[in-house]
Amino acid sequence: MSAAPLPETPLPATASGAPARPAPAASGTPVRPLPVRLHDLERLLGDPDDPANPVGRHAVLDADERGEMLAAGEDALHAYGLHAEFVPAGLGGRLTRLDHLVDVMRAVYRRDPCLGLGHGAASFIAAVNVWTAGDPDQRSGAAELLRGGGRIAVGYHELAHGNDMARTGFTALPRGGRLVLDGRKEVITNARRADALVLLARTSTAPGSRSHSQLLVPVADVPAGRLTHLPRYRTTGMRGVQLGGLRFDSCPLPATSVLGGTPGRGLETALRSFQITRTTLVSMSVGIVDTALETVLRHVRDRRLYGRTAADLPHVRSVLTGVYVDLLTADCLATVATRALHLLPGETAIHAQAVKYVVAGILMDAVNRLSGVLGAHFYLREGPAALFQKLLRDIQPVGFGHAARAACQTSLLPQLPLLARRAWRERRTPPAALFAAGEELPPLDFGALALSAGGRESLSTSIGSGPDGPPDGTGPAYALLRAHARRFAREPDRLAEACAALDPGELSVAASPYAYDLTDRYATLLTAAACVGTWSWARRAGVPELAEPDWAAAALHRLGTPRGAAPRALPRPLEDALWERLVERHRTGGGYTLLPRTPHHPADPGGRTQ
Repeated sequence: MSAAPLPETPLPATASGAPARPAPAASGTPVRPLPVRLHDLERLLGDPDDPANPVGRHAVLDADERGEMLAAGEDALHAYGLHAEFVPAGLGGRLTRLDHLVDVMRAVYRRDPCLGLGHGAASFIAAVNVWTAGDPDQRSGAAELLRGGGRIAVGYHELAHGNDMARTGFTALPRGGRLVLDGRKEVITNARRADALVLLARTSTAPGSRSHSQLLVPVADVPAGRLTHLPRYRTTGMRGVQLGGLRFDSCPLPATSVLGGTPGRGLETALRSFQITRTTLVSMSVGIVDTALETVLRHVRDRRLYGRTAADLPHVRSVLTGVYVDLLTADCLATVATRALHLLPGETAIHAQAVKYVVAGILMDAVNRLSGVLGAHFYLREGPAALFQKLLRDIQPVGFGHAARAACQTSLLPQLPLLARRAWRERRTPPAALFAAGEELPPLDFGALALSAGGRESLSTSIGSGPDGPPDGTGPAYALLRAHARRFAREPDRLAEACAALDPGELSVAASPYAYDLTDRYATLLTAAACVGTWSWARRAGVPELAEPDWAAAALHRLGTPRGAAPRALPRPLEDALWERLVERHRTGGGYTLLPRTPHHPADPGGRTQ
């Protein structure tokens, strides 16, 4: 069964009247500044509230009802050249910094999460493997394909084995100087639409991790009759994303299809690539909650109850302010972890797991709580708040797509005794640039990503050890921030004592709830450290809004909620101050993430962006 073809929609025209298409860029071509690129992207996407806009909210909802990708949106992103954002600048693309890529993709996710994943991030997930392990010819070929608007799909998983990639049954065994592919790969985004495939396969029958490789397979090179497209999977959320499967039957391919040319490195490549993709994809999904919060704010400010607007009700304000604080908290950890990929690549094997576990959980919980504010309106598919029900469905895959939150928590478990013996005793100080949201970063080195942090990690012990020591200042917000920061600063010692005593049997999926609770405490500590570090940097740098102590105090206050309990309500003065800031962000269109967005105008495409 094949997916229905998408309707054709004309691309924006150039001055000559011809459709605008991204031209392959030469290596070394200067990359335009991020504000200019964001301005161009927003201009192509147009006003989301305009009913006549083919990429507006009405069109997004119509495509969702049909279970299709928004064709006009794909054309706009193709005209922008979105896939060039995934290609390193040295290969003619625009990828110089992962935080800039996240900013661009958040703009897409805010408009339509299906476009974000189905047209964008799916190719990025595949391409990272090529940049990490491919040989020069493979990298050059993949870069040219993406710069021209082509798609790459990745096939890691098989339904029979879930996240256990070491048990993959898909084979690419040597025969007569070639590799012969046999087996199935399932739940692949763009399986039918891809121009090239990255496939994890068993290339040896010997036991062990060295029996797996990744292959780069141009679809045009697959002999006729050797590849069968399996039926499309229909989904509740991300309805427009084309999920399918592939079956190869005795399909011969050149031995040079192996990424990097050396068999046996497939699992290592995947583990390194996951550090980038798990971190950045979750961070991109912050854009979904940004739009969800905006949708609910509009609703409560327009809806009148008991002679006043719903926004005047104390409970509504409390919930929305709490979601705003939680969104800032999630963005803080995601941003610090994204910067760590440039600055601390030896530690990001831990950060990536924590981002998936913590940030994904915060984002899903935030949208669920917003649905309670909307009440009966949250499931309506028509009207001013109709987009919300789509966002509520589309956010769910952030918790299990690519890898489940529980799997990431399990991966953190064996790290705990090593951290107890090393990181929490050594107490190394991370670079100050780790917390400098939006500031310069060194080039990304794909080869520097380590398979394991080896017990060395500096973020968790940074509270109270920075150049400013414990947070100082006067007033209730400072007092609350100081109290929580000091409590979290003692957590590494408490964790070290508990984790050093863990039995080896507690370091696997069969671990007790107590051991899993330790991973939760550690991930929470990382989040608190990211918030305090970011606030301390912002105070020294004089960054508007971020330098104020209220958001950081509120973040730590809510992070101190016991596991399984409802989020802690904020002290009234703190809640009132943050509500006013939330309303101001709503009024100016600045969004609800760490660094506010600056509306772009054709005459002034500059300005600070998130």
